[in-house]
Amino acid sequence: MIEDPPLITMRRRFTRPSRAQVGALHGAMTGHLVDAMGGRGGLPWSIKPVIPEQAHFCGIALTSHPGPADNLATFAALDLAEPGDVIVAATDGYMGTAVIGDLLLGMMRNCGVVAFVTDGCVRDIPGIRGVGLPCHAAGVTPNSPVRNRPGTVGLPVTLGGVPIASGDILVGDLDGVVVVPFARIDAVIAALEGVRKAEVALEDKVKAGLKIPDFIHSLLAGPGVRDDT
Repeated sequence: MIEDPPLITMRRRFTRPSRAQVGALHGAMTGHLVDAMGGRGGLPWSIKPVIPEQAHFCGIALTSHPGPADNLATFAALDLAEPGDVIVAATDGYMGTAVIGDLLLGMMRNCGVVAFVTDGCVRDIPGIRGVGLPCHAAGVTPNSPVRNRPGTVGLPVTLGGVPIASGDILVGDLDGVVVVPFARIDAVIAALEGVRKAEVALEDKVKAGLKIPDFIHSLLAGPGVRDDT
């Protein structure tokens, strides 16, 4: 580059979901949300809760892109954080250093942030447990980052191939993290009820002794199956 970029580029204003929209997804299972979005929306399998008993959350994405081996932009995100936000740190999948530890996570909690999600690593597991804030990451390492490279706050990021924009709703549980894009929130809320009803109906049948579902019986009896006898 001919000119050095600014250390931090910040998008201070973005459209946030309403409290009612967030509330409608609070407590939803990530699997149900994925089903309501046609089978996709979850972050990669590697991004999992660091403390399993602190896995569950639902909140509004506030993105940061500190990049590899740095966390300056994630610190800068504290200035924009509002109660109910989920701070996201995109590291381009870098696993050589942690992006945060328990102290930065504690600052997030003090700002009202409800969770932290990264495609990188974290450190200070005992301290993270004590902070009590849900933290989903791709790994753990004691190596520490620096705070000196250009980054962004509030701009779109990508974690493991999944795009996240500030204002999306993120939901996490033991299975991982699901991204509900802002433009699809109302549609997902509407579809979620049908998914839950179908799940309950099939669960009741399984508890009652169901061995093979009807659609498999129909498939096996149809022209798409040939017996090799």
